[in-house]
Amino acid sequence: MPLAPTLPADADGVLKLAAQSMFDTFARTAMGMMVVDRSHRIVWISEGYKRFLPALGHEESDFVGRRVEEVVPNTLMAQVIDSGQPILVDLLTNQAGTFLVSRLPLRNEQGEVLGAMGMVLLDHPETTMQPLMGKFSRLQRELEDARQQLAAQRRPKYTVASFIGASPAALEVKRQARRVAQTDSTVLLLGETGTGKELLAHAIHAASARAPRSFVGVNIAAVPETLLEAEFFGVAPGAYTGADRKGRDGKFKLADGGTLFLDEIGDMPVGLQAKLLRVLQEQEVEPLGSNQVQRVDVRIIAATSRDLPAMVAAGGFRADLYYRLNVLPIRLPALRERMGDLEALVEALADDIARRSGMPHKSLNADALELLGRQPWPGNIRQLRNVLEQATLMTDDLLLTAVHFRATGLDGDESTAPAGADPCNALPGGSAPRPEAGEPPPRAMPVIKPLPQAIAELEVQAIRDALAATGGNKLAASRLLGISRATLYEKLPMLARADAQRATTA
Repeated sequence: MPLAPTLPADADGVLKLAAQSMFDTFARTAMGMMVVDRSHRIVWISEGYKRFLPALGHEESDFVGRRVEEVVPNTLMAQVIDSGQPILVDLLTNQAGTFLVSRLPLRNEQGEVLGAMGMVLLDHPETTMQPLMGKFSRLQRELEDARQQLAAQRRPKYTVASFIGASPAALEVKRQARRVAQTDSTVLLLGETGTGKELLAHAIHAASARAPRSFVGVNIAAVPETLLEAEFFGVAPGAYTGADRKGRDGKFKLADGGTLFLDEIGDMPVGLQAKLLRVLQEQEVEPLGSNQVQRVDVRIIAATSRDLPAMVAAGGFRADLYYRLNVLPIRLPALRERMGDLEALVEALADDIARRSGMPHKSLNADALELLGRQPWPGNIRQLRNVLEQATLMTDDLLLTAVHFRATGLDGDESTAPAGADPCNALPGGSAPRPEAGEPPPRAMPVIKPLPQAIAELEVQAIRDALAATGGNKLAASRLLGISRATLYEKLPMLARADAQRATTA
């Protein structure tokens, strides 16, 4: 009867035997192995490791005893010794080739690091592990592409020079923008719709020390009220049914280290204003469904076309939030207040329209500029661009005249073209031709609007009727109209512009 193998009676002996057995197994099965002491000096190499020495330019006699970082390029053995943390699987590349390696710290009974053990598990992994290496390389490329795309999206689109104009009002805005860019204080941009508040927010970020980091913008008026809190503060993993298992970062977290632009801040619900105030004061956010507070470093630029002091007085906006936002206010002038910039704005907009449409650049004659200069422009530069784009796309002429712009619905000169008169039938003396005796009077020609304008007016009226029928419920209105709620939100600014223009001409 065979005898059972004799084992040491004490536990320490068992552990030492296990360690010795494991070490011997590694030394036999690994393609190469080394041991390094606390001073990073190589104290032993296996027989298998010796075959790598010629490629490294050493012999055993001048390899053992040297600091490992001096004789093995790109090694991380020193990092393992200094940190005490293992690197279980890694790729090491140097003049000897590419290797799959593992590095483990060695500790004494007190847990102190005495050195480290390194093993070459596989050489030429680019051949033997080709599927895995290929997948890893592809994932790295995709990650880098995603990072570059995200960086491009978050990069500021405009600089202070992008704010076109040399009028005193425009120069003052640019001076203030450059000044506030040198601080981290909150900026409040005030001005009518279409005056360039978003452009200026980009410009302030681009001129600040935060320019290398993200610029994140959110239009509060375009986000449904029920989603605003998640949009700002993010969502913890599994916070509610259907939530992403990995959670989702909010706009504050995405803008960490950079700038967060809050457009249409006057449309923020009162219930959310208190939470925004706390974030501005504490620079901390708490995602929905989480008890963890996250620190953020965000510079706030807010913008509104509404009268915030009047809203504060009416109870529609918190006074403490208004004071917190109104640290560095900048008022952007309306287009009618800087008509000296009209020609430069038209030139810049015409260039951009030509570039985006692929059509030739179109110039304006003096009559067209004079007609544009007489308009009130309630929609400001945004409305000016819209009119220019309509006039550009509705003709093949390379020179735009006042006639082209009257076709877009702009008011003409009443002294030369009375309202309702057909300019084609006007006599040189300014009177309309009279019918011959016995002939019936000519039938009045109906007023024909350009098709894009007629369609836009029909859309506006349909949206207005749907909202009135549903008491302002946007979801119900979108169902009545047969469009998605997102599409309805995209068209609401068109309704606001129409209402503003009607109020101006009333």
